[in-house]
Amino acid sequence: MTSLADEARLVLDNFADRTAGIFHPNLRLGVTGLSRAGKTVFITALIHNLLSGGRLPLFKAQADGRILGADLEEQPDDAVPRFQYEDHIRQIVEERVWPESTRAISELRLTIAFESASGWRRVLPGGRLSIDIVDYPGEWLLDLPLIDKDFATFSAEALERARLPSRRAEAGPFLKKLANIDLSAPADEVTARDLSVAFANYLKACRADSTALSTLPPGRFLMPGDLEGSPALTFAPLPVEPGQTYPKGSMAAHLSRRYEAYKTVVVKPFFRNHFARLDRQILLVDALQAINAGPEAVADLETALTDILSCFRPGRSTWLGSFLTRRIDRILVAATKADHLHRESHRRLEAIVRKLVDDAVRRANFSGAQTSVLAMAAVRATHEATVTDQGEELPVIVGTPAAGETIGKRTFDGKTETAVFPGDLPQDPHRLFAPDGGIEPNSIRFVRFRPPRLERTAEGFTLSLPHIRLDRALEFLLGDRLQ
Repeated sequence: MTSLADEARLVLDNFADRTAGIFHPNLRLGVTGLSRAGKTVFITALIHNLLSGGRLPLFKAQADGRILGADLEEQPDDAVPRFQYEDHIRQIVEERVWPESTRAISELRLTIAFESASGWRRVLPGGRLSIDIVDYPGEWLLDLPLIDKDFATFSAEALERARLPSRRAEAGPFLKKLANIDLSAPADEVTARDLSVAFANYLKACRADSTALSTLPPGRFLMPGDLEGSPALTFAPLPVEPGQTYPKGSMAAHLSRRYEAYKTVVVKPFFRNHFARLDRQILLVDALQAINAGPEAVADLETALTDILSCFRPGRSTWLGSFLTRRIDRILVAATKADHLHRESHRRLEAIVRKLVDDAVRRANFSGAQTSVLAMAAVRATHEATVTDQGEELPVIVGTPAAGETIGKRTFDGKTETAVFPGDLPQDPHRLFAPDGGIEPNSIRFVRFRPPRLERTAEGFTLSLPHIRLDRALEFLLGDRLQ
């Protein structure tokens, strides 16, 4: 994925990071996931609970009373946008709306002051750990394998996916334009732009709720950020023959050059400046959206997650080795929106996600990294209850569905709290990959809920954001560094 020159630069950058961290220990935590997996909500909830001393009984340093305080500090990377925590927490708590999805990379530094868990070390001054939280779209990770692929290989794979039955409708307009392209004709910028727009529209259509497909590189076509309209994003796959040379200035040569520019200008800098500097990683997965869309979406999610996890640089980190090269030594794969299910189905949700990432996680474990799979909700938008239906007690979840959400013929107004029976996930996760989805149509119902109203104590204090297993996630990702 990288050249010798790239690796040498990584060593120098990492040495500078580690040297600065001798007197001020830090940990770089990567937070990623595909669109609408809940990255922004996770980071906001993590910061809010640590700043406010939230209810985190399974986060040992907090439960033992060893965390002395937490503060937001100036981030070390001046060229990276700041994660706008203050705006996001206001939207969740005051407006009860979810923040906008991650569309570009951002960063925030949170410093925790703590006492050691060791009795003899408590006579020493308390420790401090700075956590640099790096938020980036999972779609960008799907670009990293492109570094080792030429234009012909990229095109062959992209066009093969576009012609799959599950994508035929969405890819139709793009494939129709592609059929009229003369690969050897002189390059025409208007034609190139129209083709790239059609290709991007096809990728965006595949991401819609009704299809919920996930394997959609190049990632910047979905989230271009400040590169929108740039030449590096004005290309599309073509039916070029491997090894064939096309005339200079032809459409094939023109788009091939643009593809190489995309790797040079977009993909490699992201890998070198951000991704290769991570110590820990959490990958958030919205499996429920894929389950709603059917077996083809579930299978496509499995492909995307395998590709994403294959990009990580996992391995056991040593003190001396960490000065030369950084390895991700802990990877948490978190199935989000567990609050959309009754707790009886949480283990089944974990089993489904474990099946999706099983092969990739096994490779990470072999390299020495620790991995874990967890069902969680960084912000719990529902609570559980039981209702009686025709003499049978049913476990339900209670919350306020977002305006426009529907169940059957009922459309919700965003104001009314209601009880929802979401149904049961299958005990055997393999059933979700069956041609018919392995489950009865409409037997599982997932709707989006608004953020909860925060509880207040008798004294009028607002309690921290409720969650499901956020404390377990924090213990896995940070617990060993707060000993």
